[in-house]
Amino acid sequence: MLIVKKFGGSSVANKERIFNVARRCIEDYKEGHDVVVVLSAMGDTTDELLALAKTINPKAKKRELDMLLTTGEQVSVSLMAMALQSLDVPAVSLNGFQVRMHSTSRYGNARFKRVEKERILHELDSRKIVIVTGFQGVNKYDDVTTLGRGGSDTTAVALAAVLHADKCEIYTDVDGVYTADPRVVKNAKKIDTITYDEMLELASLGARVLHNRSVEMAKKYNVELVVRSSLNHSEGTVVKEAKGVEKLLVTGVAADQNTARISVIGVEDRPGIAFRIFDTLAKNNINVDIILQSVGREGTKDISFTVASDDLKAAIRTLEENKERLTIKDITWNEDVAKLSVVGAGMMSNPGVAAKMFESLYNSRVNINMISTSEIRITVLVPKKDIDKAMNAVHDGFAMSD
Repeated sequence: MLIVKKFGGSSVANKERIFNVARRCIEDYKEGHDVVVVLSAMGDTTDELLALAKTINPKAKKRELDMLLTTGEQVSVSLMAMALQSLDVPAVSLNGFQVRMHSTSRYGNARFKRVEKERILHELDSRKIVIVTGFQGVNKYDDVTTLGRGGSDTTAVALAAVLHADKCEIYTDVDGVYTADPRVVKNAKKIDTITYDEMLELASLGARVLHNRSVEMAKKYNVELVVRSSLNHSEGTVVKEAKGVEKLLVTGVAADQNTARISVIGVEDRPGIAFRIFDTLAKNNINVDIILQSVGREGTKDISFTVASDDLKAAIRTLEENKERLTIKDITWNEDVAKLSVVGAGMMSNPGVAAKMFESLYNSRVNINMISTSEIRITVLVPKKDIDKAMNAVHDGFAMSD
């Protein structure tokens, strides 16, 4: 059996935890399995490197940042190989260049194009545990690239897919996927099994257990994931195709405070204007989420939408630069907002989910600013100061802790 195991930064934050992970890997190795390990940088290393870079050059180019940040994972994998070797288990550490994890050239947010497996298979044939750097690839210029925060999950799934692994285990500091963030909702409970689609929605909407692109890739290549704790041996949460998964009315609640609302006021009420606004933002790599358009009046209309907080300045600058072309009279924005979402495959066949969510928010005196829906998700925009209260109210409203 071939097992891919991914461990996050908190799981390898210090010497003791590195040896803890090493012993977890040895358990499977001694049962005769082939083991590939993907690691993030130790603890807060990535944040510390970013802070250091800012003191040197606040406007550092993304290529140089990628060169810097990828050193974090190289430290992790080399130390892990040393730990395993000290425990008399053969191991080898490899970075993205040595494996040849080919990526696009978008520094800071690259995507995998192709992953070679020959080097890893050669090392496995020598009965070594192979430890690979997460979060990084190499582009057509032979420059190292990074996949964005949480990208080590995507590395693990990509390797599991190309190696046709029997298992892909994602280890974190929590023992699975919960119905809500257990740090905010005290009676949140662990979910035993969740579908790819539900997990993708939760990951995209603020649940930080899995990187959303890793779930996309797992669904595409039918890689069954298990989210487990590196600190205990509990079973964790299985992420798989919908077949055989009980479709709960609502599976989970997610919150995202990394959001901002933008309103463009008084644009011309004619065909093509909305397209031009969002096309302009897209060409500047700015993703838009919830969209609300007002009823036209006196030949104009207002359009409100949300963007990630990190993209707010770029979005405002882009809109200001194109204000006349896009017929915008005024631009306003609000950073004191947060997104709250409920997700569940069972919502498709059960009317009244939205009403229950709105009732829960009303009973807690939380005002709703915007609403967006899909077949398995309802998202609302609420005041940031109310997000914890709103999350608890909705979670209790759907009795997910029963």
